[in-house]
Amino acid sequence: MKRILITGGAGFVGSHLCKRLLNEGNEVICLDNYFTGAKSNIIDLLDHPHFEMVRHDITEPYYAEVDEIYNLACPASPVHYQYNPIKTIKTSVLGAINVLGLAKRVKAKVLQASTSEVYGDPLVHPQTESYWGHVNPIGIRSCYDEGKRCAETLFMDYHNQNKVAIKIIRIFNTYGPNMNPSDGRVVSNFIVQALQGKDITIFGDGLQTRSFQYVDDLVEGMIRMMNSERGFLGPVNLGNPNEFTMLELAQAIIELTDSKSKIIHLGLPQDDPKQRQPDISLAKNKLNGWEPKIQLREGLVSTINYFDKLLVSQKVASF
Repeated sequence: MKRILITGGAGFVGSHLCKRLLNEGNEVICLDNYFTGAKSNIIDLLDHPHFEMVRHDITEPYYAEVDEIYNLACPASPVHYQYNPIKTIKTSVLGAINVLGLAKRVKAKVLQASTSEVYGDPLVHPQTESYWGHVNPIGIRSCYDEGKRCAETLFMDYHNQNKVAIKIIRIFNTYGPNMNPSDGRVVSNFIVQALQGKDITIFGDGLQTRSFQYVDDLVEGMIRMMNSERGFLGPVNLGNPNEFTMLELAQAIIELTDSKSKIIHLGLPQDDPKQRQPDISLAKNKLNGWEPKIQLREGLVSTINYFDKLLVSQKVASF
């Protein structure tokens, strides 16, 4: 049994990771300040004898004896990270410093959940880990993009200077149950709008592309990365290389929900990437052949079912 700390553990991805690591027989400490996470995501874990929930902001130091740390704490959707951009970059930078300091003190292995946003609006396609990115350092997305880039720098410097055992992953667009229905991400937006019969809002012409990864595939990749050979630090892309336009995604969701929603177009936000597709050759090579198993339509069905139940329960609670 390992003792594992997950920062942002009550969030969308963190809650799935908590459950998976508990099921594998580990002791899990879930750290979250509930800015974007929710207790409802981990409510069924609270009675588990090896699960501990701690309400804490990772911009402040945290002390515990642990074997591994997964650093997931940071708002990841534009709506949330642009709400308080200074807090967002503090979470990435100070959070990284605090978990790295803890890992140094207790000799824990620590994994940084970085993002495909470090590539910005890419000039190469698909994106490989050797690409340095095309990022606006002073735009409305910079608090997130540059915060994550700085966190990667800190991780590498703590490894080089202090021999901290680190791992860095770059997460591409991920979806699945436990997403926040109002987080502004495209999959949750489209599903909620379709289920409510509202117009589906596409920014721009809808021909910009994303590659969508189901959360279970991501969690599998994260655990494999944490358990990979000590000399492999990353960064490594974790994503699904199958690429879809926003129009294709919207049409698939309308079909799967049997919705009467119409598609409308709004202006494209500043610095919104036009293409996003991971090259996962390195992950396949270094993570025992890891690659996504759940393709878009299958993953959308379970995600739609989750949101359908959630919206029904919210409607009942409002009466």
